[in-house]
Amino acid sequence: MHDDKGRSRLTLPAICAVALIAIGIVWWFLASRVHAADAAKPVPARVLEHIGAQVVVPEGSPLRQSLVVAKADAQPIEVPLSLPAVVEADPAKLVKVSPPVTGRVASLDKGLGDTVHVGEVLFRIESADLAQARSDAQKARSTLALATQALERQRALGASGIAANREIEQARNDFDQAQSETARAGARLTQLGAGEAGADADRGKADKSGAAAGATGAGRLLAVRSPVAGRVIDLSAAQGAYWNDATASLMTVADLSRVFVTASAGEADLKALFVDQPVRVVLDAFPGEALRGTVRYIGEVLDADTRRVKVRMVFDNRDGRLKPGMFANATFLSKPHSGLLVPMNAVVQSGLHSRVFVEGSPWHFEPRVVQVGPRVGDQIEVLAGLKSGERVVVQDGVLLDD
Repeated sequence: MHDDKGRSRLTLPAICAVALIAIGIVWWFLASRVHAADAAKPVPARVLEHIGAQVVVPEGSPLRQSLVVAKADAQPIEVPLSLPAVVEADPAKLVKVSPPVTGRVASLDKGLGDTVHVGEVLFRIESADLAQARSDAQKARSTLALATQALERQRALGASGIAANREIEQARNDFDQAQSETARAGARLTQLGAGEAGADADRGKADKSGAAAGATGAGRLLAVRSPVAGRVIDLSAAQGAYWNDATASLMTVADLSRVFVTASAGEADLKALFVDQPVRVVLDAFPGEALRGTVRYIGEVLDADTRRVKVRMVFDNRDGRLKPGMFANATFLSKPHSGLLVPMNAVVQSGLHSRVFVEGSPWHFEPRVVQVGPRVGDQIEVLAGLKSGERVVVQDGVLLDD
């Protein structure tokens, strides 16, 4: 019994020792296999190297498959300037017609969309003010006739030695005052557009239409005529309505056969604008079409509130497609100048600076700070820091900026 127990106690440590030796052998075997596998792997090539300020792409670097290098040559550049614009009627051919007196709108001789010639009657207004003005003119003419007779009579009496000089001077003074009053009353009628010819025409119109009865009715009727040719584009009253604001427009006449496209330019844009400059205009209403024109006028004074100036282009509009108020975008082309253009991808932003990578020798690049100008399509102008003929990285240059 004692011998069996002794053998059991000796066997357990022996078993543990054998197990530990076996585990050690297995671990050594696996570690040697892993080390051998690592040793068999190829050593990766270096992606970039730095020699002084230069960035070198060594042989075997994957960057040699992605970098693209191109030469920057000087070329003529036309820098576009895009500005918001709006279609406007020609101010010289748009008139807001207001009746010179208040009164009732007796008739509308023209309606919305009607064609109008210069001097045609637009509407007629019946006004007590006009009747008063005509009455004053008639009184002035009658007074002038009496003053003329009195002056002639006093001169005849004075020639016979019957009338005193004082009486002749008084007659001359009365004549002068009557003549001045007649001129004033006539000027007032002319201002209202109610001269004698107009009064006769209106009287005939009133007799035919029944709008007024007899001379008294005709004396109250004023025909308002168009000062320009065009079309009626706005109407603010109906026949029979009473118009009591002589400063408000009752009808608007405009010639829209030629319109302005007016762009709004800031102070910084003025250096790029000039008269006869070619312009490309795209209307929001017709995005697939472009109008070609030239700058006709650049405003002389900046708006005090917006600090902007108007730039106008003239376009033919006989087909009526351009409606005043339409929005558009105007692109102005500057005078061509020689400069360097590089793709946008060639310029790498590094902090506060813009840089390009210039190739000095194959796969040797120098990072260089440049001054860039305006964008031209998908390219950008380089104003300083790069010379014509130098080769720059135009694709994936950002991978060199480590």
